[in-house]
Amino acid sequence: MADSTVAAAAAEAEALLDLTDMVVLSLVLGGLVYVLWSRRDASRGAAGPVPLATARAGNTHAGGGGGATAKKDNSLVGKLRAAEKRVAVLYGSQTGTAEDYAMRIAKEGNLYGLGCMCVDIEDIEPEDLERLGEIENSFAFFVLATYGEGEPTDNAQEFYDWLNDDSTDADLASLNYVMFGLGNRTYEHYNAMARIVDEKLAKFGARRLYARGEGDDDGNLEDDFVTWKEDLWAGVCEHFGLPVPDVSNARVERSLKLKLYPSIPESGVFTGEMGKLHAFKNQRPPYNAKNPYLAPIAVNRELHAPASGRSCLHVELEIEGSRIKYEAGDHVALYCTNDPAAVQAIGDCLGADLDEVFGLQPVDVGGKVPFPCPTTYRTALLHYIDITTLPRTHVLKELIDFAGDPAEADFLRGLVAKEGKGQFHQWVVESQRDILAVLQALPSVKVPLDHLIEFLPRLQCRYYSISSSPKAHPRSIHITAAVVQYATPTGREVGGVATTWLSRHRPAGAAGGAAAVRVPMYVRKSHFRLPKQPAKPVLMIGPGTGLAPFRGFLQDRAAQRSKLSEGATMGETILYFGCRNRDHDFIYEEELRGWERDGTLSKLYTAFSRDQQEKVYVTHLLKQNKAEVWRLLEAGAHVYVCGDGQQMSHDVHRILIDTVRELGDMPEKKADAYIKDLQLKSRYQQDVWG
Repeated sequence: MADSTVAAAAAEAEALLDLTDMVVLSLVLGGLVYVLWSRRDASRGAAGPVPLATARAGNTHAGGGGGATAKKDNSLVGKLRAAEKRVAVLYGSQTGTAEDYAMRIAKEGNLYGLGCMCVDIEDIEPEDLERLGEIENSFAFFVLATYGEGEPTDNAQEFYDWLNDDSTDADLASLNYVMFGLGNRTYEHYNAMARIVDEKLAKFGARRLYARGEGDDDGNLEDDFVTWKEDLWAGVCEHFGLPVPDVSNARVERSLKLKLYPSIPESGVFTGEMGKLHAFKNQRPPYNAKNPYLAPIAVNRELHAPASGRSCLHVELEIEGSRIKYEAGDHVALYCTNDPAAVQAIGDCLGADLDEVFGLQPVDVGGKVPFPCPTTYRTALLHYIDITTLPRTHVLKELIDFAGDPAEADFLRGLVAKEGKGQFHQWVVESQRDILAVLQALPSVKVPLDHLIEFLPRLQCRYYSISSSPKAHPRSIHITAAVVQYATPTGREVGGVATTWLSRHRPAGAAGGAAAVRVPMYVRKSHFRLPKQPAKPVLMIGPGTGLAPFRGFLQDRAAQRSKLSEGATMGETILYFGCRNRDHDFIYEEELRGWERDGTLSKLYTAFSRDQQEKVYVTHLLKQNKAEVWRLLEAGAHVYVCGDGQQMSHDVHRILIDTVRELGDMPEKKADAYIKDLQLKSRYQQDVWG
């Protein structure tokens, strides 16, 4: 027994020795190969622009000396090289429109052989732009939306701050760029983001290759975009001395490829989460756009009387235990889903199995997936894809090859042709045809669902002005939402995504119970704030649901008033509110009257436009009370406007200028400067929508 054990041990040692020798020999040989390869690469050098053909990820090293270790370059330049691209299409988007246009631009640029990569501007280091010239024939394509009153979108804030920082001393002499801005003329600072960034880039030495484009969302954004880029690509190609290919009949290459999951377990399938799988089952703060909180709906009640013929909802979201903080004036974002019936109808039109599990994967290195995968087609259409926005020309162009009926294919060609702008506007825009209506009108179109999904925009969250204050409601967030519902010229009934969802989801049990209705949400901070000194007068103008943030302000003022020290005074608090009929849609009337009685609300001016023969609006009352408005302004009042951004807010702005001009005895320019000064000092703020 002992002899056999010793023999076995000797044999094992011999085998171990042989194995050790082999491992050592392999390591020595591997080291020699590595050293030789490193010296070979180091001797090649990296000075000057790198041609696209040699700009590969494997050629990126940390330093220029011999023996440098390979290191992945995660900069913008490194990502472009890895994907063999030369153009970075950078987008700043709040609602997804700018991102959608950026993706279109990248696809079109690839048709011209320019090699474009679509990149969220939040995902780059601003200093990377200084290195873009390292890639031959490179340029940056900025697609920037303006948010609110001339502000950058959330994802462009860091880049904007870098450009405007006094300490920034960038050298962008090697940067070529193109600029397209998205804005809305109903706002005073139209396309401010694109204009400011354009100016700053030029200041740092960058060169714009093509006239800056500006799209107006209040007009025809699509037409503005299409008209602007008519000569864009030919101009860019000519600038770099590249041939201009004929792409009139070329198809846009897909940037995503389909993958099916026939046997994946349910636990591995996304069901509507914005980021991590099972995020809604395992909720953890902090909560934001990529990790929304699943808030129980504690209250969902109607604010209008039945005779109104319309609907306005008061919704309360329970946030106890979530660690979510908010202030009066902030916004809450809701992730509501599309109409299940509309989703099913799309599947029926295309003969698709909506419960099939699929995924979309980027074709290019560094590409992004538009939404969490794998998931089902039903989930994608419910939670991730915008099926209600009117399809733009590039979407209709994708349908042509899938039209079985030649007449329908010719009809689509006519819509997307340069000379077909009028027909497109009449058939799509004026008739309010969404993608479902298009598919129903053209039944021979059988586009694969994954193909269609790639070209449709991403479903965005909906923002609402919070109508409560944490001083009065620390455990809940209140929303005041007018339900959007109307009939199109073709007779179809259309509803807003979020308000339609809210109108159909009323709490069935206790707010935190198993039967509670929940909605993904997060809070977005705002600059819409009351003055820090309670003694400052406050003038609020908020007709209709524009009253929402002022309900929170009044709750704040009531709390401040209750804590005033002896001898301290509260500034005047004046509200202008308007609606159609006193008896039909005077929302929160009892609360407002209560604040009148206890002195929180100094004065309440109401305009009921349809209670008399001649319509009366809040703007009429403001004109009548010019003397009081002027007195308040001179006393240091803070002015707030919330509601319609297309007409009401402009009328109020004009009345304020006229008031200052007339009662302040100032010329027009000086009165205008007076109002602008109020805005700069945050004494005149607007929270408006188109």
